[in-house]
Amino acid sequence: MFQEFKSKIIELEGHQFPSNSYRQMVLQPAYEEAKKHFLHPMMQIHIAHLKMLEEQQLLSSEDAKIIGQALSKIDLNYFKQKDYNPKFEDLFFCIENKLIEYAGDLAGNLHIGRSRNDMGIAIYRMTLRKKLLALMSELLTLRSSLLIFAHEHLNTIMLGYTHTQQAQPTTLTHYIKAVIDQLTRDFKRMQAAYMTINQSSMGAAALTTTGFKISRERVAELLAFDDMIENAWDAVAGADYIAELASVIQLAALNLGRTSQDLLQWATQEFNAFKLASAYVQVSSIMPQKRNPVSIEHTRSLLSAVVGDASTVLQMIHNTPFGDIVDTEDDMQPYIWRATERLQGIYKLFGSIIVTMEVNKDQLLKRARESFANVTELADTLVRSENISFRQSHCIVSSSVYTLLHEKKESLENLTWELVNEKSIELIGKPITITKERFYLALNPVSFVKIRSIYGGPSPDTMKKSLLQADAVSPILENWVKDKENRINESEQQLLAILEGWNN
Repeated sequence: MFQEFKSKIIELEGHQFPSNSYRQMVLQPAYEEAKKHFLHPMMQIHIAHLKMLEEQQLLSSEDAKIIGQALSKIDLNYFKQKDYNPKFEDLFFCIENKLIEYAGDLAGNLHIGRSRNDMGIAIYRMTLRKKLLALMSELLTLRSSLLIFAHEHLNTIMLGYTHTQQAQPTTLTHYIKAVIDQLTRDFKRMQAAYMTINQSSMGAAALTTTGFKISRERVAELLAFDDMIENAWDAVAGADYIAELASVIQLAALNLGRTSQDLLQWATQEFNAFKLASAYVQVSSIMPQKRNPVSIEHTRSLLSAVVGDASTVLQMIHNTPFGDIVDTEDDMQPYIWRATERLQGIYKLFGSIIVTMEVNKDQLLKRARESFANVTELADTLVRSENISFRQSHCIVSSSVYTLLHEKKESLENLTWELVNEKSIELIGKPITITKERFYLALNPVSFVKIRSIYGGPSPDTMKKSLLQADAVSPILENWVKDKENRINESEQQLLAILEGWNN
């Protein structure tokens, strides 16, 4: 019975590698991803490695030219459209077979001093660095959009919240600048991740480098890597470059997700803080009055998906051996690509949502004027005017507010000089001396914000300086990305020129 069942499985699966199920589950999906993402970096590595072998006299100029001419005959569009062929395990062997077809057995010498191991890691890193730079560029576009928006709302008074309760008056700019600062930190973490990613594994070969006198430095230079991974074992085993990026992207998504949650709350009719542009709302199929803020909902939802994909990357690395292993390679890469590209798209959508929405300034100011959130400044003012401790002042103001709430008088307009004077006599045995004009000024949210002018405060003057400083940083961050992109582009042009040289 068992032998019959076993024979049936072998008949279905095949007698040789790869089995049908392994091909369908592993090799074919990996090939489909590889032909979309790896063809160009693989060819660039071929050219750089061949040039190095020629310069190191490990290949004669004549042989290098023959292999170079074979490389130039490779039709990348053909491989982009070609279906997986189980005759070849992966894209690398597919390309190698074609090179041997063009140049004969001599093409096999292109593999002197290297392995699929160090090549694969280099390809992953070259793919990731481009995706990361694209993400960083979109982050800076969002940051610039938020800066423009923030400049427009220096005097837009709103309530700030702690523990989801009204806390103190501030400005919309103060809130948005906090988001900008958080984005800037996300960018800096991405910079650090880029420096980890953009290191060459080439020359590590399978695990222990090679006995051939290759130049790892030259290949790294030709491929626009900033540095080399020194230890060959680390070069093929270390997966922390992708784990670092996953952690950075996960944190960036979590950060923006918190702001998305705020916007969803502020978009409610009860809160009425802003109105989204029509392009970003969906009308109900049954309720004609509805303006559903689905763009923000999807932003929050997709950010959670980014967190999930990044978490998958970290989980796939967890408890794996410290060596070359598939867990950290083809099966993992699509998750970090998807997380990176999805976050890039969310940055673009989020910036458009913010810039195009209409802020209900009057409603925000009205809510701030009526809120007891202003009384922190009254307590501060009484300390200055009455020469009492802050704790005494806090007690007087707190007792006054409690009395009003107990009497169902839940608006700041009911907090009068007379009531506070009464509480002062009751609690500390003396009347207040502050003038009514100064008393009521202390309850004005515009004044509340204006006098908070120290570093980091919401005062319009302070925030304007802060925004100008952030504006000044923008070209520095943008130039960093452009410099990295330019170096990669120049490297690619140089490699094309090298390839053309073999054809002349």
